[in-house]
Formats: sequence, C-alpha cells, structure tokens
Amino acid sequence: METLLSFSAIAVGIIVGLASVGTAIGFAILGGKFLEGAARQPEMAPMLQVKMFIIAGLLDAVPMIGIVIALLFSFANPYVGLLGG
Repeated sequence: METLLSFSAIAVGIIVGLASVGTAIGFAILGGKFLEGAARQPEMAPMLQVKMFIIAGLLDAVPMIGIVIALLFSFANPYVGLLGG
C-alpha cells in the first residue's frame, strides 16, 4: 500500500512538473512567433493578437487537465481498490 502511494506521489509530481514546463515552452514559442509575425507585418498585429490569445487559452487547458488527473491520483486513487482483498 505504501509503495503504491509513494509511486502515486512521484507520478503526481511528474505530471504537474511536465505540464508546467510544457506550457512554459509553448507560451515562449507562441510569444516569439507572435512577435516575429507582428514585426514582419505590423498592420496584421491586432488580428494576430486575437489569435494568439485564443491559442493561449487553449494552451492553458493542457495543464489544467494534468492537474485534474494529478488530483485524481492524489485523493481518489483508482488503484488502491485493486490492492485490498
């Protein structure tokens, strides 16, 4: 039981860590590409900005799903029921 809970805690840490790092990298790429596009065509900047915010909202959904999965493993671990006899 303790081994399962400790591995679950490690998995939760990995899920949260990779979700945050992936989102940070995604935002960095998104911001860089927006700045490149706005520098190339300044008249398109307002349209690009709207699209950037839409993509940023979708990009934020990925770590939220990871947090929900991590909370599932933290508080309602589905594998604990498989151990008991």
